Amino acid sequence: MSSKYAFGKALKEVRFLFCHTGEGSAATRTFLTRAYPTMKKNNPETPILLREASGTLPKIYTRYEFGKEKSKSLEGLTDKQIEDAVAQLVKSDDAVA
Repeated sequence: MSSKYAFGKALKEVRFLFCHTGEGSAATRTFLTRAYPTMKKNNPETPILLREASGTLPKIYTRYEFGKEKSKSLEGLTDKQIEDAVAQLVKSDDAVA
């Protein structure tokens, strides 16, 4: 799991938005509880922001060099699907091309 969360060089920030009580964000909360410590351990210099707000649909934003951003909705995804989506976004060094 550790190499899965070795962020690409162009990645500058990761933001997770989700509801702290909503059922639609349950898988996102489970994923973050399990994976956040590993992501932070492998990428201590990269900000990983967790934003909880009532009624917010789960979503991930990644910010790369030159202000380029990508986002992906995590609504309705399972823990494993969220893991795959995050791994794909954090490895996207081609995002700045």
